[in-house]
Amino acid sequence: MKLLPLIMITASIAFSLIVQAEQEVNKGGLETIRGFTAIDKTKDAEALKRVLKDKNPIKRNYVHQPPVVPHQIRGYRVNKDSNKCLTCHGWKYARETGATKISLTHFETRDGKTLSEVSPRRYFCSQCHVTQADAPDLVDNTFKPVESLGNE
Repeated sequence: MKLLPLIMITASIAFSLIVQAEQEVNKGGLETIRGFTAIDKTKDAEALKRVLKDKNPIKRNYVHQPPVVPHQIRGYRVNKDSNKCLTCHGWKYARETGATKISLTHFETRDGKTLSEVSPRRYFCSQCHVTQADAPDLVDNTFKPVESLGNE
């Protein structure tokens, strides 16, 4: 009689372990345009895109669109102490280097006051300007550029 309860307990434990092992554990995750990644996994970074070397900039598609950077900027230091971009694109050096001067809007504060130096809100170039790269669109795009900009 004592053997039957022991067999029943052992069988129920074994059965519950088998059921638990067969159940799929949902570890969560996020489905994005770059694929699915489980929360408990670190996805490897994608290969860097090929930067188009010193090409003419891609035309803009809308008014006030920040122009893309037509050259490699990897390794450029842009922090509160220095800005590598301004060594060529600052008004003081642009003529000498042949680079495009930064826009006058980069000297304006959010209140519309004009400063003698680049406004702090425009100082970190890569917040708006990105390197043009040979990369496919991530999503279907039906955007039509503004005709008055001459992009046909």
